[in-house]
Amino acid sequence: MRSDRTAGTPTHAQYLGSSGGLDESGSVTVSGGGRRPELLTMVAKRRLSKSTNEPDEITTKDVARAKKRKIGGRKQTISAQEGEVDDGTVFVQSLKSAGVTLKYGNQPNKLTLDQAVFQKKLYQALRKHPRYPNVIQEFISGLESHIEDRDKFRNCLFPCGQSQEGESSNSVSYQESLIKLLLGIEILQSPVMNTLFEKIPEFMYDGVPEDGINMPRLIINQFKWLGRIVDSKDLTSKIIQLISVAPLEVQRHIITSLPEILEDAQHSEIAKELNCLLQQNTQLTVPILDALSSLNLCTELLVEVRHSVMSTLSAVKLDDLPVVVKFILHAITAADAVEVITELRKNLELESCVLPSQMQASQDKRKQKSVMGASVNQVNSGHDCVAIMFNVIKAAVRFQKATAEAWIKAIEIADSAAEHKVIDLLVLLILHTTSTSNGKKQVEKLFRSKIRLSHVGDQLLQVAFRSHALVVREYFPSVLYLAQILLRSPDGSVVSFGSQMYKHTFMTFDSYCQQEVVGALVTHVCSGFTTEVDISLDVLMDLVSQSLSTMAVYAIFVKGILDYMDNLSPQQIRKLFFVLGTLAFSRGQDGSHIQDDMHIVIRKQLSSTLSKYKRIGIIGAVMMVGCMAYDRSKIEPISSDLPSMSKESFRQATALLELVRTCSEHSAEAAALYYDELANLVQKGNLDPQVQELIGRSVLDDFQEDFVVDLLPETDSKYLLPLKSMYNLDEEDTEGGIVINLLPLLSNSMTSAESENVAGKQGNKKCISPVSLASFFRLLRFCEEVQHSGNLEEIDALLGCPLYMTNLELVEKIASLSKQEQELLCSLLFHTLNWFREVVNAFCKQQDTEMKGKVLLRLQNITHLQVLLEKCLAATPGYVPPLANFDVEITEAPLTTAPAAPAKKGKKDQKSKKKQKSEDNKNSSTDSSQTEDPAEETQVQSENTQGKENIEEGKVLINLNNYRAYFRELDTDVFIVLRCGLVTKSVLDTELHTKATEVVQLSSPELVFLLEDLYHKLDYMLVTTATNKMLFLKVQGDRDVGFSHLRQKTPQALAQFAVELLNPLCGFAQHGNRKLLKLALGVLANRLKAGDGELELEELVRQTFRYLQNFHSSIPRCATAVTLTQLLIVIAKKSLDNQYKGKIASIARGFLCQSWVLPTGEKEKGNKYNEALETLLCFIEIILTEMELLQYFSLMCGYIFVMQHGRLFIESFLKQGMPLLDNSFKKHREDAQSLLKTLQLSTRQLHHMCGHTKLNQDTNLTNHVPPLKRLLELFVCRVKAMLTINKCQEAFWLGNLKNRDLQGGEILSQAESQQESGDDEESELPEDNAEEESEEDLDGGESDTRKATKDDEGISEDSDSD
Repeated sequence: MRSDRTAGTPTHAQYLGSSGGLDESGSVTVSGGGRRPELLTMVAKRRLSKSTNEPDEITTKDVARAKKRKIGGRKQTISAQEGEVDDGTVFVQSLKSAGVTLKYGNQPNKLTLDQAVFQKKLYQALRKHPRYPNVIQEFISGLESHIEDRDKFRNCLFPCGQSQEGESSNSVSYQESLIKLLLGIEILQSPVMNTLFEKIPEFMYDGVPEDGINMPRLIINQFKWLGRIVDSKDLTSKIIQLISVAPLEVQRHIITSLPEILEDAQHSEIAKELNCLLQQNTQLTVPILDALSSLNLCTELLVEVRHSVMSTLSAVKLDDLPVVVKFILHAITAADAVEVITELRKNLELESCVLPSQMQASQDKRKQKSVMGASVNQVNSGHDCVAIMFNVIKAAVRFQKATAEAWIKAIEIADSAAEHKVIDLLVLLILHTTSTSNGKKQVEKLFRSKIRLSHVGDQLLQVAFRSHALVVREYFPSVLYLAQILLRSPDGSVVSFGSQMYKHTFMTFDSYCQQEVVGALVTHVCSGFTTEVDISLDVLMDLVSQSLSTMAVYAIFVKGILDYMDNLSPQQIRKLFFVLGTLAFSRGQDGSHIQDDMHIVIRKQLSSTLSKYKRIGIIGAVMMVGCMAYDRSKIEPISSDLPSMSKESFRQATALLELVRTCSEHSAEAAALYYDELANLVQKGNLDPQVQELIGRSVLDDFQEDFVVDLLPETDSKYLLPLKSMYNLDEEDTEGGIVINLLPLLSNSMTSAESENVAGKQGNKKCISPVSLASFFRLLRFCEEVQHSGNLEEIDALLGCPLYMTNLELVEKIASLSKQEQELLCSLLFHTLNWFREVVNAFCKQQDTEMKGKVLLRLQNITHLQVLLEKCLAATPGYVPPLANFDVEITEAPLTTAPAAPAKKGKKDQKSKKKQKSEDNKNSSTDSSQTEDPAEETQVQSENTQGKENIEEGKVLINLNNYRAYFRELDTDVFIVLRCGLVTKSVLDTELHTKATEVVQLSSPELVFLLEDLYHKLDYMLVTTATNKMLFLKVQGDRDVGFSHLRQKTPQALAQFAVELLNPLCGFAQHGNRKLLKLALGVLANRLKAGDGELELEELVRQTFRYLQNFHSSIPRCATAVTLTQLLIVIAKKSLDNQYKGKIASIARGFLCQSWVLPTGEKEKGNKYNEALETLLCFIEIILTEMELLQYFSLMCGYIFVMQHGRLFIESFLKQGMPLLDNSFKKHREDAQSLLKTLQLSTRQLHHMCGHTKLNQDTNLTNHVPPLKRLLELFVCRVKAMLTINKCQEAFWLGNLKNRDLQGGEILSQAESQQESGDDEESELPEDNAEEESEEDLDGGESDTRKATKDDEGISEDSDSD
């Protein structure tokens, strides 16, 4: 409280005025004040002055009498006589004559006149009274005597009643209380106020009386809305004093009533007091802020109060938080809105605003799936204060444009995830709800931006839904709308955030919201946009997996997607049937209607003759079997004791599998798709044992019967090509073994296909074709893995067994073969490659050393066969390979390539070539992976390289990436072979004894093959572009080709797998593999000079660089020069020495100047040659730029360092060194002279640096020049003073020092620069004596002086005098 108030324990006379009287104008004056009066003393006073000589001190007897009177007065509440009060006092008679009749008991006082008339008559009666102004005191004394009785006092505080005669003439339905009417009379206002303030303490600590009337509150209400306050300062002072002594409840009511009591002139004073009180008592936060919000305050005071409130925000009680936030937002102006909102965001910790009980209740609601109805929108202040706070924010941003813009700006400037809080997310929802269309777009843009930058992620979303579900629920329309637009974004992170919004909304809110979410997701699925469909189906799958019972209610909505399957890809159809199958077969009879619809759709699709619809039927049927036969005991141990699938379900699954087999066995492609889908189902490992046993029962026997035969001696071939067994990895004696019957089956299938085409019908017998060979084997190996816990020893003979092929020497003679023979040879190579790919997929995880060696050998077979295949494809234009991936619709034929033109062409030929290229590009797939890839430039083998580069001979350029649809997909497990290193393989004799051992390792072609495939997988799963995202009504068949198995993995899982491969691939970069790096460098370093011992890394880098550098003079091709330059750059980065950069730049410059000539004698040219030259030029520019920047910054940092620390050194020498020389110069004259001469060299160099700075106008150094030059001058004067002290002043002399740059060159002034160079009169002086010339400064008016000594007696120093 204020310091000028009376301290100590005041007497009765000191509290709220102890003496009173009338001033000359008739007004009552009351003086005095106290800090905390004794209650008994306060009650003892009843009349301010009965006589002018009454002492201020109240005796004990008076106090006792006051107590007795008070107690007696309160007992009259029930026994008081009913009727009018008529005691003949001035108070009663004056009121009666003015129109008020006082009543006893519970009867209200009667007012017979209009209120204004009554006030006027009473005022005139008192003013015209013979004893005026003393009659005022008598009137107040009568009032005090009257209100000593509690009932009478209560009647005076209650509204007056109307008498019978008054009702007819008075049209006012509400009458003020008698006290309020008296306070409206100016001559009575102050004494009546004093009387009321004295009465308040009597009731402050009484608690709740029998009649339930709160007397202090009733008294305070009398001060509200007075027309005029005679002495507002005195009223303010008394209110402040009363607040300081009142109990908490009374304090709260007084504070909240202040805006209705005080005039505007007193608002600033009371606001300062409330601000102080706010810091002292946090229990009064709410009433104080409520009052401050209604006061008319100046800006400075408002800012001061706001800062005080903001500083206590973190300690505010949860119940008080809405009021605090409301005040802060109320006090915002447009100028400081951003600053205030930023500080509010910083101090408002919503994470700590959730009570444990609320959190537990929220969790219980989610667990019990209780319905949150419309009552969620009705915020209860006693249960969710956070919701009230957000309602306050909502009101502020809706009606205050500056506040809304400030919130957006504050969120925008937060530049890290750590700076963002859950309040940002909730406020964005509020802004989206309350804004106009333009404002909504701004919020959506901000949402997307923050998600892309990873500032707002799933963690904040989880906190918002988990801890503030009531708030988020209120803005459900905005949540749903934002989720919809985010899911349609081309950015993957934004799409993921939108999907999370859908999932959290469904898991948290009531059935209405859940239905809306499911409806929105179904709309997305039917939209036709590929990525939108994929993500929506993924969300539905997650919801079905996490909340099956809840999703089952909305199965009817999901079933509607069956009408839009034409636009879904096979992978999307798998997801759809998984969702529907799970919903249908997890509810028993409740899902029977969905089961019936699915059976109808599947049977219809399977019976179709179109491959597209038959493919949908096969995929849907297999997925239905997976849902029917799902073994929950492997995921839920609790259900392990439950019986397996019912007989009816098993019967349905068996019948469905038989139906699919029957409908697909007449078509090789349909059968292959069936085997692949069944293999995917078995691979998951969650099938019921009965169904698993049914599938695997006859797989091995059927495979052997269809595709495996005994290896017999070769005889004359009856096929189009000669028969020969190839690629046998087992013992040399192959008779009695097994062989894959590839060529006979392929030849027969081609012959039968031709005969069927001629007959115009398709056979009804089972089709056995090599097309389904790899798919059938994939199913076989998964069945074996499930049956034998991953061990494939039962079928390991298939890894090394040969294949019936033909003599591959025919590849070199392919031009002489017929078209049918050429296509048969190409198909044979495709099937062989696919068989080897699937074999590598199967056995790559086996731990047996022999199997590992055979896997590596199969990879070698693959790379070799790919070279042969390229030659065959180049010689077989128009050939369409057999399918190897059957779950996609191949919409584009392989990219056809024409023979390259001769070296020299006319303009016409060049135009036709461009036209042909344009047509090829038009026919190619829109997918970037279908066009030529940079990986095509990789030299797999010498034959491949020659085939691609020998353009002059007219060979066709083949890119096998364009044939990805016709190769089996490599599983990600295959890349495990990158870790295997060297593998020893045993060669057995006829008696199965080890005849020899050979070491097998992963060579360069196999490594390139694997890395290219890994690159395509990572590019497909992790690299997303807008082109790939927004494809309307186009199934991404071409882009999805070859990635069916990969799509079963999540991008996160693939990224984690790729990271684990970095160790074997990029091990040199790790500090733990430093020895491995040194070993690798040592291989090349020892070729230059064999080392006797272990060399350090730096020396190894130097020698390796020298070894590789020697090749620069013998590089034959420009592309090779680029490779050498890149290799030298990589080697140089292993060293900290920057000398290599200059050498690399010199080598690259030489490559650019060199004339590159082909072996044919022609100069190298073309696009690739130009790209190589551009790459070399970029290398040079980057290296030179780095070197220049390094040199510049090195010099710059050196100059700044010298000038800064040189100045500090000179300053320290002046303070500490020169006093020492003053005292020791005579005794140590030679040492002192030598020290100063040495220091003179440094000061001269500092002088030159100042001149260099002026000449170059270097702003980084200019700020250091003035203080340095002042110190140099001070140093000259200080040396002269030292010599004077020691009586050697004759040794000191001054001269002008020329301005020179850092290289010693003279800096000419503007006048001198216009003269001829021969006019230079500078002379060289002896070493002990410095230059002594007179010349102008660089600015023309500045001279540089220096001092020097004569011979051995003098001392020379530099100085600058401005």
